[in-house]
Amino acid sequence: MNFSLTAQPLDPASLQATLADTHAGACVTFEGWVRSRNEGQEVRSLEYEAFVPLAEAEGTRILAEAREKFGLIGCVATHRVGHLQLGELAVWVGVSAAHRDAAFEACRYIIDETKARVPIWKKEHYQSGSTAWLNCATKGEFGGSGGGPGPV
Repeated sequence: MNFSLTAQPLDPASLQATLADTHAGACVTFEGWVRSRNEGQEVRSLEYEAFVPLAEAEGTRILAEAREKFGLIGCVATHRVGHLQLGELAVWVGVSAAHRDAAFEACRYIIDETKARVPIWKKEHYQSGSTAWLNCATKGEFGGSGGGPGPV
């Protein structure tokens, strides 16, 4: 079980390899990429900032919740910080479980709760030259406050 923040590009193959276990019958992953359009604006790039100690602690708490709630064998989540270009991988979540239903539900739980609770902030850089810090907090299907200063 590992939640981390990094300024380095993410390597999905090596992250997924950490989930390999002969007890697992399913592995589900999620990749979040920097897209070129948001809320009617043409996006040029993104910047992510985080309060690292709190973000890693809350992320680790989310993984522990998922592991218990869904009976996971393994789970990993990693989020980029720093300046990212279009198409770059911003967040990766992976889980392994005995069965696919638990793996799918747990992966969704982890990304939804990360967006709602982990203190990571996103600044969009637009083609027009303007920028905006976005309140990306959502109340996912599994909970989350939806408030606060705008975690991813």
